[in-house]
Amino acid sequence: MFQRKNKKKVFEIILNIIWPTIGWKRLLRYWVIRITRLPGSVYSISAGFACGAAISFTPFVGLHFILGALFAWCIRSNIVASAIGTAVGNPWTFPFIWTWTHNLGLWMGFKTTKLLDNEELISMKVFDKAYDATLNFDFILIGETIWPIIGPMLLGCIPTVIFMWFLFYFLIKALINYYRHSIGQSNIH
Repeated sequence: MFQRKNKKKVFEIILNIIWPTIGWKRLLRYWVIRITRLPGSVYSISAGFACGAAISFTPFVGLHFILGALFAWCIRSNIVASAIGTAVGNPWTFPFIWTWTHNLGLWMGFKTTKLLDNEELISMKVFDKAYDATLNFDFILIGETIWPIIGPMLLGCIPTVIFMWFLFYFLIKALINYYRHSIGQSNIH
């Protein structure tokens, strides 16, 4: 009854994820409304979203949903909001996040035996070596190729995660308070 007349092709669905047909402004407005209408206290929703957004600044790609939900569960906040918050880390923002955490980790004093130059990173040789080492279960080569990248990112993500958690917590808290006050639901706990 509520299905599309002409189903979208897989390519159209993927293209819509990368560049939304409804436009960025409308998509952002949709997500703001979606977050503010979640059931729960202002703390629960704000802290949950902040957990997901902050976890997106870690180098654990593929584990963001799980780690965000675990972090949200530990501080008794909204797990659905944490899943929405992980959308902060996406293909548009990951290059900036990874560059920031990697450079911050190096600036904080991470020492590695092998420093990578930009040419090696841009040419993707490091990732080819890491992929081959993983397929061959060569853990020494994995450590030599991946650790100079992941190590500084792990160190640099610690202060970044803390800062981003507080930033998103207070931002979303203010947004929810404003929304609920404007529609007359400020007494929702």
